[in-house]
This record gives sequence, C-alpha cells and structure tokens, in this order.
Amino acid sequence: MGQRQPHLTGEYISQQRYIAAGIDTVYYYLSQPDRWHEWNPGSLRADTGLCGSLPAGHRFSEIIDLLGLQVQLSYRVTSAVLPREFRAVFSSAPLDGSIDYQLRKQGDGTLLKRTLHFSTDLNLGGLRSRMERLSSQALDNLKRVLEAPPG
Repeated sequence: MGQRQPHLTGEYISQQRYIAAGIDTVYYYLSQPDRWHEWNPGSLRADTGLCGSLPAGHRFSEIIDLLGLQVQLSYRVTSAVLPREFRAVFSSAPLDGSIDYQLRKQGDGTLLKRTLHFSTDLNLGGLRSRMERLSSQALDNLKRVLEAPPG
C-alpha cells in the first residue's frame, strides 16, 4: 500500500459534522466498511470478512465509483480506538490514500471529523471537486441515518 511516489499530487479533504447520537453508536456504525454503501454514495460495496467493527491490522476491500468507473481499493486498518478514531490506508491502480475518522463527545452527541488524503498519477480532471462533494454528501447521509428515530 502507499506505492505512489512522493512527487505526485496529493489531495487533502477534511470535513466535520455534529451528529445527535452517542459517540459509541457513531463509532460502531462507521467502523463497519461493509455498511459504508448505506451512507456513502461513492461506496458500492465492501468485503470485510467480519461482522461488526474492524480491528487495527485488519485488511478489507471496497469497490468505489471513481468518475463513473468501478475501482477496487485494498485497505488496511491502521487505527481502531473505540470510540475516538478509525483510520485506514488504501491503495489501488489509480489511487492511494487514507481515510481518518476522529470522534469527540460533544454534549449529548458526537463531533465527527472525516479526513481523506489521496494521490494519483493519472490526470483525472474534476476528481478533487467530486471527492469534496461526495465527502460532504456522505457525512450528511451519515448524520441523517444516525439521527433517524428507530424503527
């Protein structure tokens, strides 16, 4: 993983949302990559081989929609600290990077910060702006799902 050369363009997108749900609930849900497709429009499916939250060191794969192409990403969980952080690095032919979720209890809810780092050696026009929109939409969806009344 992380096979891109350091001279290649790297991008960094960081966004946060307040979610009116307990920190353990938020952590448990977002640390299950096989459920990411339920709230992240760029995630098509993931194969984790486990049920529930993934531990540090675990490897999994995800299929994403990258500008209309299905791309398989290979991941390794680098940090899984309940309920504060879930981080994974990923690699694929066109894209390498990491995704980091930092959680902090705020009042009765959770302040979630999502940071995406990615690099590519391909000229993928519009990738950064699309990733920013998808990241924002994903966090809005996650907030809506976790704040929805049970049932």
